[in-house]
Amino acid sequence: MSNTLRRRDLLLRASGTAAVASGMAWPLAALAQQGGWPVKPVTTIVPFPAGGGTDAFARPLSAQFAKVTGKTMVIDNRGGAGGTLGASIASKAQPDGYTLFMGAVHHAIAPSIYPKLDYDIEKDFIPLALLANVPQVVVVNPKRVPATNFKEFLAYVKANPGKLNYASAGAGTSHHLAGELFKLQTGTFITHIPYRGAGPALGDLISGNVDCMFDGLGSSAQHIKSGRIKALMMAGKTRNPAFPDVPCAAEVGLPDYTVTTWYGLWTPKGTAPDVQARIIEDVRKSLTGDEIKSAWASNGADIPTLTQAQFGAFVSSEVKRWAAVVKAAGVTLE
Repeated sequence: MSNTLRRRDLLLRASGTAAVASGMAWPLAALAQQGGWPVKPVTTIVPFPAGGGTDAFARPLSAQFAKVTGKTMVIDNRGGAGGTLGASIASKAQPDGYTLFMGAVHHAIAPSIYPKLDYDIEKDFIPLALLANVPQVVVVNPKRVPATNFKEFLAYVKANPGKLNYASAGAGTSHHLAGELFKLQTGTFITHIPYRGAGPALGDLISGNVDCMFDGLGSSAQHIKSGRIKALMMAGKTRNPAFPDVPCAAEVGLPDYTVTTWYGLWTPKGTAPDVQARIIEDVRKSLTGDEIKSAWASNGADIPTLTQAQFGAFVSSEVKRWAAVVKAAGVTLE
């Protein structure tokens, strides 16, 4: 056999071997995908800028998830439009278990605020787990608001209608609705200033560009402890163990002022049931870690124990509840 024919024979054999290897690669990858999720980093879209309440829970979860699974959870902050921009992006992601969505109570409010959403939180996502429950807290910049307690704050607001303003994470967020509920129940008026997330809103509150905020405790906690902002009241009927000196709404004469910021995890519709089950299992394992328990406690949050089905039913009930609140308060986009 000539050298030319010999080389041609070797090339044909090599190409045949490569073809066989290539043909085997996809089934092996598919098997790994089905049986070993995750086999690569997982991206979790957080629909608010870094530094907000969602981040306060997403990043500790990400760190613990990596310890449980051996794979990185990348936090992708996509703020804007009251959290609906990031939700829209997540709803269109591949349903392969490698793009998750960490939303919040805001996404149960959004359907009644934004009539032209290009996604449906109940139809385009599969609910996986409720991750945290956190009470809302009324916080002020102590250099701008001459009040040392809630009674003084309420008196000042009533005596100066329209003088104060409050920041929110965006129109239609729980911060916004909490402020509108406060105005409704106290017969007062404070101007709403929407931001692109709790992080930027808090930054302006701390720097003194706005007066107050009806914030989720998760994002405010560290700033309350540092003294940069002052907590005057916790929403709800009980005090929070992380801040036992701050009175609850029921104690200051607002027994029906109950607003809770909750955070949950979803995956795009179409994600395989076995992948859903594995995500839920690994997230539950992550939530049992001491680091998570400590982070949640320091932010005044509890770790819910709802099943996947119960979380789905909870989201549906929240959509209905907030639609009623929006109607009663006459809230519209600004």
